[in-house]
Amino acid sequence: MKAIRTFTVRPVLAAPLAPLDRLASNWRWSWSRSTHALFASMDPQQWSEIGENPARMLGAIGQQRLDELAHDADFVARVREEDDRLSAYLTGDRWFQQLQGDKPTGIAYFSPEFGVDGSLPQYSGGLGILAGDHLKSASDLGVPLTGVGLFYRAGYFRQSIGDDGWQRESYPLLDPYGLGLTLLRDDTGAPVEISLALPGDRHLAARIWVADIGRIPLLLLDSATPSNTEEMRRVTDRLYGGGGEHRLLQELLLGVGGVRAVRAYCAITGRSTPEVYHTNEGHAGFQGLERISELITQQGLGFDEALAQVRASTVFTTHTPVPAGIDRFPRDLIASYLASGLFAGLDSERALALGLEEWEGGDHGTFNMAVLGLHLGQHANGVSQLHGEVSRGMFGMLWPGIDTDEVPITSITNGVHAPTWVHPALKAVSERAFGDAYTDTHDWTDAAAVSDGELWGVRSLMKSEMVAEARRRVAASAVELSGRAPAWIDDLLDPEVLTIGFARRVPTYKRLTLMLRDPERLTRLLTDPERPVQIVIGGKSHPADDSGKILIQELVRFSRDPKVRGRIVFLPDYDITLAKTLYPGCDVWLNNPLRPLEACGTSGMKAALNGVLNLSILDGWWDEWYDGENGWAIPTADTASGDEERDDVESAALYDLIEHQLVPKFYEREGGIPLAWLAMVRHTMTTLGQKATSDRMVRDYVTRLYVPASEHDAALRADGFAEAKALAAFITRVKASWPAVHIESVDSSGIPQQAQAGDTLEVRASVRLDGLSPDDVAVELAYGRTDEDDDLAADHSVHRLAPAGPAVDGITTFSCTLPLTVTGTFGYTVRAVPAHSQLVSPVELGLVTYAS
Repeated sequence: MKAIRTFTVRPVLAAPLAPLDRLASNWRWSWSRSTHALFASMDPQQWSEIGENPARMLGAIGQQRLDELAHDADFVARVREEDDRLSAYLTGDRWFQQLQGDKPTGIAYFSPEFGVDGSLPQYSGGLGILAGDHLKSASDLGVPLTGVGLFYRAGYFRQSIGDDGWQRESYPLLDPYGLGLTLLRDDTGAPVEISLALPGDRHLAARIWVADIGRIPLLLLDSATPSNTEEMRRVTDRLYGGGGEHRLLQELLLGVGGVRAVRAYCAITGRSTPEVYHTNEGHAGFQGLERISELITQQGLGFDEALAQVRASTVFTTHTPVPAGIDRFPRDLIASYLASGLFAGLDSERALALGLEEWEGGDHGTFNMAVLGLHLGQHANGVSQLHGEVSRGMFGMLWPGIDTDEVPITSITNGVHAPTWVHPALKAVSERAFGDAYTDTHDWTDAAAVSDGELWGVRSLMKSEMVAEARRRVAASAVELSGRAPAWIDDLLDPEVLTIGFARRVPTYKRLTLMLRDPERLTRLLTDPERPVQIVIGGKSHPADDSGKILIQELVRFSRDPKVRGRIVFLPDYDITLAKTLYPGCDVWLNNPLRPLEACGTSGMKAALNGVLNLSILDGWWDEWYDGENGWAIPTADTASGDEERDDVESAALYDLIEHQLVPKFYEREGGIPLAWLAMVRHTMTTLGQKATSDRMVRDYVTRLYVPASEHDAALRADGFAEAKALAAFITRVKASWPAVHIESVDSSGIPQQAQAGDTLEVRASVRLDGLSPDDVAVELAYGRTDEDDDLAADHSVHRLAPAGPAVDGITTFSCTLPLTVTGTFGYTVRAVPAHSQLVSPVELGLVTYAS
């Protein structure tokens, strides 16, 4: 018989074990080796069976075992020690508290998914894992951040592979109480609910689950509440599980409901109201409209003034390198919601315009969530240097007339949370050799600190664990399908063989099957009798993406061929739990997307921190950090005439690298150890360990985006929003006058045709300002080296001209002198842009006039 409902019954803890409740409900256990070990020691077998989750452990272990542990003096002492460590971690000053100068007292971080631990499946891939790592590092650094997301009752999905190799999905329901989440309640003990008014006199309500991620509260909104109709209860049924209006309702709940949830949480707990709002992708863009509505109805601001205030305090991060990855909705659908009363006081037409594709070539009937995010976020970034370039080109149409390299989207390269992703055995070596589990200052190249034998030994241990886990998963999958494990399971993979890993989401641009391009050559590599190669693969395709499922099916069918079986394997249900074994257990991490469509590709970072070498197309983070000693770059076939030729060329290059560089270096041994290989491992762990971490990433967000955003927010908010009103008036005035702003003439002197370094260039520009004052504009000299088309190089410099006196006949003269320090082919131009202290970029309004 199938139960119609399941839930967790928690036992009663004796006083000596009472801290276990707090330890189990704070997800710091997921990256604290000692806390994790404490719960595992209660019953190692059961710990593994319940998915290594402390809250589940307390519900499953039984009262008798808990009573025994309450009388175990050693265990009780360990509980007390862990509780003391947690208290010190939660209350002590950390990096952020020691940061000098003004800084935000609160930051709200919105994301549609969060990957904190495998037992909390609220993520689909890299975006969610990145968000989880962001929260963990914010906690470790003491950043006062609050996470905001949705609680999906069925998570993303569980993956299995059928006899035909086709991906199948299942959706087991989750019990939030059994996961260690806490329902937010008011001072009467009643669950807090937020509600959204929808078209057709409908409403969408949600309760708020709180997950403590170290020092960071993560608020997860759940529509499965009795206040909702059955239709509305399904809004948070599963991550990315529906399209159209279902997806829109999720994003409205995340953005609008998320702001309201933050307000409720701060009011109840006394936590500081956020000054900075960070949206991780465009899914949460409606948070900006909700905050504009608040400022209009509660502070009496006009739309433009409220928009200026919201923009100043908003950070928008795009992870999308392809237009197909952006959520887009019909204009009329969004218009109906904006007119429903959901946003009090909001001019629905003005709000609608913030997301419309109203540029030449855009679909004017479409509302674009990335466009909304960029219009509402004065501070915007991509997630690697190359992705920043891609994003500036991809969204440049929002700033017409602006050179692509000046589009106001910067980049902060992603990182990964080392305490989560570094294998426990490697942490133990680090503690012995360097005094702590992991920092970004360890010198793994120091053979006196860690010998070749010790390092190779721990790498071999991690690899053996991965092989054992692969065999277990394949056997379990076979038992589920046919009732028995295959006879050849003990021959699946070999810890002594060069092992390449590949695991990620499976959209077509990530090219899961590029390795199958020449199956005969791949077979020879896999089955070489002296120096074989083996490949371990994992990944999920979106349930609606049949193209991705076909790729998985092709890969699975190839792996089941008896000629290669055992040397290439697809592991089902790729998730955080598998990843923690898979990354450390490989020798090489493969990534072969279509360049430049990989925004970052953080799986290779996780592998690198464990001593795994990367083999990758120069895309994402690898494009900026590949140095020739930390792995291998697969050449990109930029001159290929089409997709087929490109894939042929790049797959051949992949095979060549494996056969002629990876294989010889891995199998060349001295005393059983591949010393040249290990030298690359040491270099990788040292150099990438200094920059591929989410601690570095979060510090960058704080110093480069959060602090400036909070400063802009404070400046605009002061004195009854005086500066917000002034900025809004400035923008209105400048936009009205700009069509008539014109650089009438540019005169230069002091430089002969054959100039030399040290000469002085004098420039005078006559500019018609059409009623604007000289303080409203910046007249700039842009100068530097030029190319054969007379275009200024991307690294050109800018020097501001000063007004030379009052306007005469409507013309204001601006001038400057510039000593020449640049040699070679030199060029310059003059331009005018709006000037205001609260503009982050001189071109952010999309207004620029060049001398002709």
